[in-house]
Amino acid sequence: QMYLEESGGGLVQAGGSLRLSCAASGGTFSRANMGWFRQAPGKEREFVAGISWKDTNIYYSNSVKGRFTCSRDNAKNIVYLQMDSLLPEDTAVYYCAADENDRPPAREEAAYGLWGQGTQVTVSS
Repeated sequence: QMYLEESGGGLVQAGGSLRLSCAASGGTFSRANMGWFRQAPGKEREFVAGISWKDTNIYYSNSVKGRFTCSRDNAKNIVYLQMDSLLPEDTAVYYCAADENDRPPAREEAAYGLWGQGTQVTVSS
C-alpha cells in the first residue's frame, strides 16, 4: 500500500510562487502515474496536472498551463508541483494522487485510487 503526503502549501501573494511536494512511501511509486488535484471552498475537486510514471507524458488543466510545472524524482519517491504566477483563484486544498494501473495519466478523479491528505494553498490579492 502506497501512502502519500503533501507539503509545501502556505500563504503567498498574487504573482508569487510555491512548490508543492508529494512524498510516497510503500507501494511502487516509480510505476505509478501521479496526479495533482485541487478543491476550492464550495467547489468540486478538479484536475490540475498529471505525470506518467516514465515522466514522458505530463498534462495540465487549461487554467494552470504555462504557470505550473509538474515533475517527479523516482529515486526519491517524490512528485512536485511548481506553481508560479499564482492567482487568487488558485486558492484551494491541493491533493496528490496515485494511479498504479498501466495506462496514460488520467484527468478523472476516479482513475486514482490513492490520495494524500492535502495541503492548503492561499493566494492573497
